[in-house]
Formats: sequence, C-alpha cells, structure tokens
Amino acid sequence: MPGITRRAFAASSVAAATSAFFSPARAQAYPARPVTLIVPWGVGGGTDATARIIAMLLQQELGQPFNVVNLTGGSGVIGHAEIVTAPPDGYTIGMITVEIAMLHWQAVTHLTPRNFMPLALMNEDPPGIQVAASSPYKTVKELTEALKLAPPGRFKASGTGQGGIWHLALVGWMQAMGLPANQVTWSPSNGAAPAMQDLVAGSIDLTTCSVPEARATIEAGQARSLAIMAHARNPSFPDVPTLKEALGVDYSTSSWRGIAGPKGLPPEIATRLTGALKTVYDSAAFKNFMTGRGFGTVWRDASGFQTFMDEADSQMGQAMKAAGFAKA
Repeated sequence: MPGITRRAFAASSVAAATSAFFSPARAQAYPARPVTLIVPWGVGGGTDATARIIAMLLQQELGQPFNVVNLTGGSGVIGHAEIVTAPPDGYTIGMITVEIAMLHWQAVTHLTPRNFMPLALMNEDPPGIQVAASSPYKTVKELTEALKLAPPGRFKASGTGQGGIWHLALVGWMQAMGLPANQVTWSPSNGAAPAMQDLVAGSIDLTTCSVPEARATIEAGQARSLAIMAHARNPSFPDVPTLKEALGVDYSTSSWRGIAGPKGLPPEIATRLTGALKTVYDSAAFKNFMTGRGFGTVWRDASGFQTFMDEADSQMGQAMKAAGFAKA
C-alpha cells in the first residue's frame, strides 16, 4: 500500500466503521426491537393516559412496540431517575413532567431538566381559577378586587398538596398582582377532585387546578371557571378568558408533559424520535384524544422543549422562594 502504513490503514478502517455505525443508516434501522416508555406516575391518571396514546401511535409510526411502564414513588423522582440512568441507546425513553422543574428546589432530588435529553413537548395544561356556582364573584375581576381588599388569609384556595404545581400557580398569580405570596391561604388536598368537592361544599373560596380537572363539576353546574393562567384560551373552553384579557396581568404557568431520554442519546436516533413524535402530534388520533379530554396540546421540538423547561425551572424556583418552600 504505497504511501499508507498498515497502522494508518487500520486506523482509517476503524474510523470508517465507526462512522458507519453512527450513520443515518443506523437511525433508519432504529428501532430494531421494542422500546420502553417510562411514566413516573400511576396507571389511570392524565399523564398515564397521554403516554399510552403516544406509545400506541409511535408503534404505528416506527413499527415496534412502545411499552409503557409506570414507575411511581417519591413524588415522581423514582420514574424520572430511571429515565436519566437508562442506557442511552434509544430503547428506554420516558414522559417527564413539570415536577422535574420543581422538586430539586425542595431538595427532594438533585435531578433538574438539564439531566435529560429533551425530545418533544406535547402537552400543556394551564391552571384555571374556579369558584362555586353559588359564589358572588361572576368574573375574575370581581374576585381580584375582593382579594385585594381582604386581609391576608381571609380567602382560601386549594387544588393540590402544599407546594404542588397549582399552589405555586396561585403564588405566582398573587406576585403578578403585587400581592403577598400568602394573600390567599392554601388548603392542601390530595388532588383536584377533592378540592373541587370542597369548593362546592363551601370549605374553600376558589381552586387553581386546570380547567380539564374541574370540567365535570363545571358541566354539572356546580362551579364556574373565571379565567386561565395562559397566553391563549383553551379551544375546549373558549368562553374562559386569559388573565391578560380579563385583568391585563401577563402571567402564565402550566402543568406539562413531554418525552425525553437519557443524556448521550445518539443524535440521529434523537432526531428520528422527535420526527416520529411530530407525526404523532399532528395526527387526528392524538388531537381527538387530547381534545376529547380537554387536555391542552402544544408542540416544541428538542431545542424548544429545553428552552421551555429552563424557563419553567426558573419560574418554579421564584414561586417556591416566595412561598418559603425552597431549600438550599
């Protein structure tokens, strides 16, 4: 081999083989076997339901089973940690949720959104502001005026546990209006359903859970939603204005769900997954499923999802510090 040593030839051969291994051809071959999709929350909830419709449609798109595995515990930490520590080969991915931008502020975990390889954001549900049908407040403006005039703690709200996403939504809303974080007393609950029951019973004055979670009570004529903390109205609830429309307060937050993998996922496989997720997102089956349940849909590709999570992380930190939940 004139001009080429055996060692140089061997090195070039290895480089060529390595290049082939990490080539687009491998992405086209992916997936060659079933994929595990981890869900950090239990069977039957909104996160589980969303993950299962995505898994079913990914299987149709990519030709291999996407098996949903629910790994619960630790307020979502166990499942999220399993995604992070999985082999970065594309055969274990997962659905990550807003809690990953919250729990590290409380020193519950060291994991943050930056520990994941984001693939796509596909769901976002902003909080609503609900009152009982018997409430004297017909608009969010009337309610807000009453809140401003009342001494701190006079009004009570609920929607989730202490320091949960809907509690932080209330804190952020109070801050956006220039009110103390504790202007409204938070009454912890085991979720939106019991909170809505307490609202109807008169034990609390308002809830800040998502409108889809309040939907059954609203449709039963026992409650009404006055506004949502979002940039735009939810098409499933077109009569509910945003805070900016109703009050001129430009504040929004949300509970969200997206798909991610472990760091180190090969770029060509990550790109293939994001492309398949976009096809799923655009499908009538996905849109009909989500709309039928009142779940919000939003698309962010990998880079957009990373930016979104960074912003959510900062916002959650500010709210937790204001409420006294953040720990060093």
